[in-house]
Amino acid sequence: MTDQNTGEALLRVHRAALDGMSRTGPMLLGPTLSFYGTQLAPDANVTEAAFRGALPGSHRPEPLLHLWHRQLTQWDFDAEATWTDTEPRTDSRRAAVHALLGLEAETCKVLDALVPVSTLAGPVVISPEFTPWRATKAYQGHDWYWPKYAGHLAAKGWPDDVVANLGEAAERVVERLADPTAEAAYQSKGLVVGYVQSGKTANFTGVIAKAMDAGYRLVIVLGGTLNLLRAQTQRRLDMELVGRENILRHTEEVQSDYYTDNAWLEEKFLSHGGRPSTLGAFDIIRLTTRANDYQPLAQGIGELAIEKQDPSRRLYDPVNLHSSAARLMVVKKNKSVLTKLVGDLKRVGGLLDEIPVLIIDDESDEASVNTANPKKPGAERTAINAAISQLLQLLPRAQYVGYTATPFANVFIDPGDKADIFPRDFIISLDRPHGYMGVQDFHDLDSDVPPEERDVTNSQEKAHVRDIGTDLTGDDTEETSLREAVDMFVLTAAMKLYREATGLGYGYYRHHTMLVHESRLTIDHRELLARLRRLWLTGGYTGPTGHARLRELFERDLLPVSRVRADGFAIPASFDELAPYIGIAWQNIGGDDRPVIVVNGDQDIERGEADFDGSRIWKILIGGQKLSRGFTVEGLTITYYRRRAGNASTLMQMGRWFGFRKGYRDLVRLYIGRNEASGNRKELDLYEAFEAICRDEEIFRDQLKQYSVMIDGYPQVTPALVPPLVSQHLLKPTSPNKMHNTQLAEIRSPGKWEEPTAYPTTAHDLRANTRLWTPVLDGLSHAPTLLAHRDGDSGRNHEFPALTGLLPAEDLMSLLSSLKWCADHQFAPHRTYLEEITKSPAQVDDWLVIAPQHASAGKRARIGTSTRELSWFSRVRRRDPLFSAISDPKHRPAALRVAGTLPSCGHAATDRFATERRGVIALYPIVEPQHSVDVVESGRVDADKVVIAFSFVAPASAEGNGRKVVRFTTIDSSSGDNPDQP
Repeated sequence: MTDQNTGEALLRVHRAALDGMSRTGPMLLGPTLSFYGTQLAPDANVTEAAFRGALPGSHRPEPLLHLWHRQLTQWDFDAEATWTDTEPRTDSRRAAVHALLGLEAETCKVLDALVPVSTLAGPVVISPEFTPWRATKAYQGHDWYWPKYAGHLAAKGWPDDVVANLGEAAERVVERLADPTAEAAYQSKGLVVGYVQSGKTANFTGVIAKAMDAGYRLVIVLGGTLNLLRAQTQRRLDMELVGRENILRHTEEVQSDYYTDNAWLEEKFLSHGGRPSTLGAFDIIRLTTRANDYQPLAQGIGELAIEKQDPSRRLYDPVNLHSSAARLMVVKKNKSVLTKLVGDLKRVGGLLDEIPVLIIDDESDEASVNTANPKKPGAERTAINAAISQLLQLLPRAQYVGYTATPFANVFIDPGDKADIFPRDFIISLDRPHGYMGVQDFHDLDSDVPPEERDVTNSQEKAHVRDIGTDLTGDDTEETSLREAVDMFVLTAAMKLYREATGLGYGYYRHHTMLVHESRLTIDHRELLARLRRLWLTGGYTGPTGHARLRELFERDLLPVSRVRADGFAIPASFDELAPYIGIAWQNIGGDDRPVIVVNGDQDIERGEADFDGSRIWKILIGGQKLSRGFTVEGLTITYYRRRAGNASTLMQMGRWFGFRKGYRDLVRLYIGRNEASGNRKELDLYEAFEAICRDEEIFRDQLKQYSVMIDGYPQVTPALVPPLVSQHLLKPTSPNKMHNTQLAEIRSPGKWEEPTAYPTTAHDLRANTRLWTPVLDGLSHAPTLLAHRDGDSGRNHEFPALTGLLPAEDLMSLLSSLKWCADHQFAPHRTYLEEITKSPAQVDDWLVIAPQHASAGKRARIGTSTRELSWFSRVRRRDPLFSAISDPKHRPAALRVAGTLPSCGHAATDRFATERRGVIALYPIVEPQHSVDVVESGRVDADKVVIAFSFVAPASAEGNGRKVVRFTTIDSSSGDNPDQP
């Protein structure tokens, strides 16, 4: 047999073997190969040794390895596996698979090297107990649309583990919906939290596919508030879920709404291989199209009249349900459109209480949330919220699932309002997708690299962020930065063309865009359009003047970043090597004399100017409100951003530079306003605002993850108790009219670094706090101790000098109980926990007080009435009255070691302070900028001009009473004014 014939025989035998195991779970491979080998390839060597020998030199696309890659990934991810009790996506799960397959050690080694266990974390689920129905009853649905969708994604190049992770996340949603065949009607309501521009549509497409397969026969997708967003969602679902045959159900191809669509012509739309209903499955009937939103249906009920195979049975009876077609509509969140839909549904009549319905609400924190003040007499729901409430009342078997990247408005909804959309049944936080560029990729969050040592190799900010400039008294600084941003857009366009031509890395860049986002006002857009056109026409991009400017920018900025961050994609060695592509880039962008387009209305999409689906776009886009939520700007490489916002949700949704940047991550640049001044008033630093939001968001996600772990078989928190997990470093989480009054009573944080920021502003309270801390300051050691801890992974040594002292637990608690705060509710939950571990039976003996000292002699002063000189720190209340981060990250590892969170690294000076029942208090005397000059000159800071800030780490062993890490009080309208305390 030739090598090719042997390979083909192995593939046939292994495909048959794994096809059976995909349903039963792994079983002994040797006998299975022998059985199928006798039937399918009697003359071939199909032993395990032959299989192993065929693998080492393989690459992922090779069919045999790809077959095993997909099957091992499915077994790794299978959360419902009955053939093992190991946890999914762990080494123990993979070892169990190997054992059940009976593989030899060498085969295991080869497979693990070629198909490593996925490191994707999977979704985080906050949910009360629910009755499982997916795995406990005989499956009666058609397992059709999910496998087709998963196969479509795989064909597009999605990695197997990413597809499997998507399937698991979708399953976590569907299993918490009501059983569509159940006699009793139940409405579940949930929320799925993703990242901005991170693939939430892919997740809810998976949910729709699985839900339809299970029996849901009417799916209503609320596709944003704009025509362009609704049309974008409709096309995505049609392409990847509905498929060609359903689109052409009663239509000739030349009459299809996609007849001129490039993806349709290139056969990129999913194909079922025939009408699903003729292949043993069921069809999808579209009630909306890409061009047309929902319209009143002819004859009233029209296509909403779902057929019954047996009229004597209810529609949700499996006999009827699994023989009927599903209906899909994508509707805009618009009062007029939703009113039409509600009107038609009312005409359906008695059938409504029999239809299993799934409502997907994209961008569910926009328009859907009721912003009417319920405390005002006679307050009525806002229009969209009222329409959604009507839909839920009309459809007793409807399941509501909201999707958003900014969930705070949804979790602040009154959980006691049964007609509203509070996610009472589940909140699911999706994992950060592989290859996604988010806030963390533009900020150096908690970097242990000192600012003065940061460069493009170790700093996200240095690599990707550029300051627009702070001088707004004239146009020179701003015009220079805008000119540079346009130049960078041309340079990166040439880089993409260079990569296309060299064939090293990415093959083809369909879109290349720059977004300028300064204002939502159309009058400002007209002025900005004129400025950008002037910059383009005077840029000299095809002559020596422009090339000289581009050469300098290439050598100063683009080349240094790409050299260390190109991830294997092609990089020209010099500007001269890139120069031939500058003219082509200029032609692609402005050859039609329209280098800049304005997108501030639905008509811009309808005219095709920003239709990324229909044409190749290499343009500068001026964006307003229409591009600040949901709409994906494809190929976005350069962003020039000055738009302000008053809350975190709005600002985050404006982050259009987030997303997937395959093949050009190193080219991405963000030009953003920093420390802008207007007259005598200091404006919000946009870059720092995004960083603060990121901290709030990550804290929220981390807490969801922590509290999702079951304790003694019961959930720690339910969705109704999630609002207190929302924190605020700089901006309000969402607009005030969406915030629900919920209070956090206690945060238990054993072994965690905690950092209060709501210190007082009045001279009286500052003076009172300083007097409380003065005896502690006076009691510190006279000589500093060098504290340190070495990171075992990076090898970095975190060290700093600090004055030290010990404080009995009761004394610290007495001090903390007397402190003044500008917002006491911020520290109160921590204080409750500290009181609990201090009182009998105590879980903390004493606290090591450390006062970090600067290595240099500067910034030292006597504080208040103290005779001691101590290092002081300069910090700013980024948005009164809260500070942003206060501590230095390098101070934390040693404190965590003393408190028992980190193991010893052998540093004797630090280890001698460590005991099991000792916590750490780190003191930071803060002098705010308005007082710093006086302090530098006098060497003294008055008691009313210093903030004695602190961070703390409670002993890692101090878990408090019981295992719950949080305790809440919540205000729920269904229980009157009395807080519901678990």
